[in-house]
Amino acid sequence: MAAAEAIFARLKQDHDKHRELLDRILDSRDEDERREALFTELTRELKSHAAAEEQALYSTMLRKPETTDETRHSVAEHHEIDEMLNDLAATKMSSGDWMSKFKALDHRYRHHIEEEEDEHFPDFEKYLTEEDEAYMESVFERRKRAEKADAEVTPEKMEDAKE
Repeated sequence: MAAAEAIFARLKQDHDKHRELLDRILDSRDEDERREALFTELTRELKSHAAAEEQALYSTMLRKPETTDETRHSVAEHHEIDEMLNDLAATKMSSGDWMSKFKALDHRYRHHIEEEEDEHFPDFEKYLTEEDEAYMESVFERRKRAEKADAEVTPEKMEDAKE
């Protein structure tokens, strides 16, 4: 199962980068121009990671009856996090609402990745074949690069931001 350990280590590597970006944004100030650049980087990272993870890992795990519920749960959380990112992108960073919404995203995302790392990945590893592992390794990096290049940061209009 060396390849499974490798793909899970690679996913955790992304999660660690995401934690660092979340921390840097939380430490930024409203008037800090770096906040926008950090948020853009975080958005592209999260969206490309989720798309690659869904194609490489979760498409594989959906074919395993024992892991279908966990897989659907994680994919639903990806959608929820994507919606939160879109809402943040449609909210003025200088508004008081932005940081409140960001803190909610921070909490939600950290819960999601802790659940993946502590519960889902160890469960999934039990059901992976060598073919599954080869597929996941071949797909993840390629899909992440393609998705990151195309990731939209502000797909919603400002007037569509949630109150």
